[in-house]
Amino acid sequence: MEAERARHPGIRFLARHWVALASLLVVAAYAFLVERVWGWSTLLQQWQAIGGLRVASALAILLGTQILRTYRIYDYFPETRGQFAGLFRVVQLHNLVNILFPFRSGEASFPVLMRTQFAVPIARSSAALLWMRALDLHALLSVAGLALLLDAGQAVFRRDLLFLLWLAFCLLPAMAPLVMRRLGPLTARIRQAKLRRLAEEAYAGLPETTGAFLRTIAFTLVNWGAKLVALGWILMLLGLSSWAPAIGGAVGGELSSVLPVHAPGGVGTYPAGISAGAIAFGQDPSAGSLSLLGRAAVNAHMLIFVSALVSTAISLVLAAWRRR
Repeated sequence: MEAERARHPGIRFLARHWVALASLLVVAAYAFLVERVWGWSTLLQQWQAIGGLRVASALAILLGTQILRTYRIYDYFPETRGQFAGLFRVVQLHNLVNILFPFRSGEASFPVLMRTQFAVPIARSSAALLWMRALDLHALLSVAGLALLLDAGQAVFRRDLLFLLWLAFCLLPAMAPLVMRRLGPLTARIRQAKLRRLAEEAYAGLPETTGAFLRTIAFTLVNWGAKLVALGWILMLLGLSSWAPAIGGAVGGELSSVLPVHAPGGVGTYPAGISAGAIAFGQDPSAGSLSLLGRAAVNAHMLIFVSALVSTAISLVLAAWRRR
């Protein structure tokens, strides 16, 4: 009986595609909930009120951050020299898969794509991705700290103390070269040959020089600074009260996508992250304000998703044009 079930086409289909089917079900439920609570037509009217030029400007800034994100990897891996368009496609595909797949499972696509396209060993690209994700998280928390410092309601002494703590936190990545150089000799002490080669490949995925470390950190800070300012600006246009909750909302949304908690497509979790971040940074939590915040969060999430689709489409067109 069990063998017959295993051979049944319907059961095989469900076994192979249950993740995709579950993701579609989550997205459909989310779309239905948004329609019942606010109505998609109401949300789209907000974009009409903002104006096409402002929306296009925000999309252009987000696209620019994807170019800078690609250049960070281009500078990191010598194997990609002269192949920026191909790398841009890899980065956009990885970004889109990461958005669509739940619980950060899309991260696995980056090492696979780097090995397929540029013959970079999986251990090396995985170590590089881990380092970059640590920098991404650090940049998000640094911007969140800056938003706290901009809160005018703090006492002078408390603000000075927070500034010193924030500055010390911002400088933490600068210590990475010292720590990493101490890890290098440890890989040679591993006795098992296969495990030693794996550790050496992983260590090779880290920047080779202090300059490379610092460039990666600088690219990360500029990239996230631009993206969060663009998102904060859009949230302000969508009705948030001031810059502090707008930046807090942008940080909260992006933290929900960086940490391993996001739903397929970020539906639900990304807007929830925006709402939580905005309230934590001073947005009025009253019922009327929460409704406005919810609409703004859903629309900001739509902008992120559309920008990912647009940048992926551009990368595919560029890659096809380069092959001609």
